[in-house]
Amino acid sequence: MSTEEKTFREFLRSKHLRFTPERNAILKTVSSLRRHFGIDDIYDKLRERGNNISRSSIYRTLPLLEQCGLITQTFRCLDRVTYEHSFGHIHHDHMLCIKCGKVIEFRNEKIEKLQEQVCEQFGFKAIEHRLGIKGYCKNCRRR
Repeated sequence: MSTEEKTFREFLRSKHLRFTPERNAILKTVSSLRRHFGIDDIYDKLRERGNNISRSSIYRTLPLLEQCGLITQTFRCLDRVTYEHSFGHIHHDHMLCIKCGKVIEFRNEKIEKLQEQVCEQFGFKAIEHRLGIKGYCKNCRRR
């Protein structure tokens, strides 16, 4: 049993939910994706693998995977939500080109430090943050 599966099983148990074969297939699919993904990406990958799992099952499972820290929602743009596998990965932020869809991941220690300072200034205890910048990439700006 993988660490991710164990984490998910324990999370579901704590919520009095079952670890079903469908949830397991969704977890394995999400864990295999090494890029940003949406519901349709998971659905298509499950179909390729011969799994007949509905989109509604995926919609219900993704928030559970997010709550237990296995995936992170990265963007909500044009009524589409994207996620990424985050378990065991260092925190980073994103820039999204709204023309071509390119996602640029980055980490900036000055931004991280500034967030800590702002929280301290207001007596705020942060448990999570997401920075997403939407705009146009270098290539799309040239066109």
